[in-house]
Amino acid sequence: MSNPQARSTKLDLRLTPEAKARLSAAARERHQSVSQFVLSSALERADETLADRQHFRLDAERWSAFIAALDRPPRALPRLERLLREPTPFDPPDST
Repeated sequence: MSNPQARSTKLDLRLTPEAKARLSAAARERHQSVSQFVLSSALERADETLADRQHFRLDAERWSAFIAALDRPPRALPRLERLLREPTPFDPPDST
C-alpha cells in the first residue's frame, strides 16, 4: 500500500492473543506489518460490502429489461396480501 496521503486517524483494536497471532502470521506471509495487513484487508472487505450499494452496472440489453420491469404495473399477489392482513404475534390482543 503506497498511499501518498498522510494517515492522521487512529483505530485501536482489542484482540485475543490468538487473533493477534493469526494476524501476525498472515501479515508475515504477505511481507507486511500487522497494521498494513489489517488496514488493507479491512478496506478490501469494506469495498466488497459496499460494492452492490455504490455501483449498478448493466449492459444495454439488461438495462432495457430492468427499466421495463420497473415500468410494469405491479402484479396482484393475493397470498401476500392475505398474509399482510393476518394478525401477528406483535399485534395487541383482540379485546372482543
